[in-house]
Amino acid sequence: MVDNQSAEYRKFLEIFNTVDLGKAAQLKEFLNTFGVNFNLFKGGQFIERSFPFDIIPRIIPKNEFDRLEMGIKQRMKALNLFLNDIYNDQKIVKDGIIPMEFVTSAKAFLPKFMGFTPSKGIRSHISGIDLVKNSKTDEWVILEDNLRVPSGVSYPLSIRKAYRRTYPEYFESMTIAKVKHYPTHLQEMMNYVNCGGINVVLTPGRFNSAFYEHSYLAKETGAKLVTNEDLVVVDDILYLKRYDGAKVRVGAVYRRLDDDFLDPQFFEPTSLIGVPGIINAYLKKNVAIINAVGNGVADDKGIYYFVPKMIRYYLGEEPILSNAPTYLPYFEEDRKYILDHLHELVIKDVAEAGGYGVLFGSKLSKEELSNIRAMIIAEPRRFIAQELIEFYDIDCMMEGGLAPRKSDLRAYVIYGEEIKVWSGGLTRYALEAGNYLVNSSQGGGFKDTWVVGE
Repeated sequence: MVDNQSAEYRKFLEIFNTVDLGKAAQLKEFLNTFGVNFNLFKGGQFIERSFPFDIIPRIIPKNEFDRLEMGIKQRMKALNLFLNDIYNDQKIVKDGIIPMEFVTSAKAFLPKFMGFTPSKGIRSHISGIDLVKNSKTDEWVILEDNLRVPSGVSYPLSIRKAYRRTYPEYFESMTIAKVKHYPTHLQEMMNYVNCGGINVVLTPGRFNSAFYEHSYLAKETGAKLVTNEDLVVVDDILYLKRYDGAKVRVGAVYRRLDDDFLDPQFFEPTSLIGVPGIINAYLKKNVAIINAVGNGVADDKGIYYFVPKMIRYYLGEEPILSNAPTYLPYFEEDRKYILDHLHELVIKDVAEAGGYGVLFGSKLSKEELSNIRAMIIAEPRRFIAQELIEFYDIDCMMEGGLAPRKSDLRAYVIYGEEIKVWSGGLTRYALEAGNYLVNSSQGGGFKDTWVVGE
């Protein structure tokens, strides 16, 4: 079912039917000229490619987005409280809301950081919340919380300027929320948690899939784009090495690499992209790391199951937005349900991301079902199972004209002095009809997201 019934979308179509679609080539040219890439690694090869872009935006009425904003803010409050609790008093565990074993067995839980609270008590400074809109209930449902190194915000930011230039008709006739303030909010947040010094964006380098984004956000926020070779730690203080040999103190690092590779002295010793000693500087509170080290425990797909309970526990509120119906084989009752309904559920490996480790029971052979059944029984903590949500298709411009494709929405949240939900988002869509995997790393495309209305 296609989600195209809103008055705002119908208004867009009225204008769409009058504009010169030939000008869409200018948008494609912009993407190519400015290197708006999301690179892929397939078959052991690095593939540098333009991120597929669709000229039909996703349109969300403002009153609908207002509810999303409320629900996302509520969720982020609870998740940040959970992270601070789980690395300190662990009250939520002691009160029996989440089993201790479930936390300590999470791959991304880092017990070495127990007792440490980062600058201003903020752990998830930048979050990407993935949602889909259920076609049966017409409600938005949260699929995942990304609190480590969420990517993608630069793509709709980049294309919006070109869109306004190419098709001003839409912006003259429709009330479309502005998105250009995101870099300002990001810069304000970096300044807020900064421990004294300049802001930097730490990139693994140009072969990273999202390198375009790293350079774009550094430029837009006035931060320095750096690799590990540009940084040095002296007496537990992080410095940027200038070309003339001088050193400039760094107070906040927006890192675009995972915990494991951040510091070869503390984590993976073979890492060639980390900064030796940066963790000691962090633990001495001489530098802020964005997002906080150890956040991965909160976006473990198993912990996701407990977020509604976190909201009730920490905030005393009912969740505004729902999770997808989720079952944990860790619990006997859930495990029995999963094994009885394996052929109709979606099975996910809790430690995977980017659409990897996702199995659709309806598409598995008897032998494959038997294999995954045995794996679930042997390693129940490794998996979750979810009901397949029939989420909406939205219109996409394909070679033959408008065609329906599955799509999700990644909403971006900046947590600084206050929580701000960006009034846009990254809409990702599948290039193939009927494909439920829309992730960029699976080869999907992207759209701009317009919040429309007074």
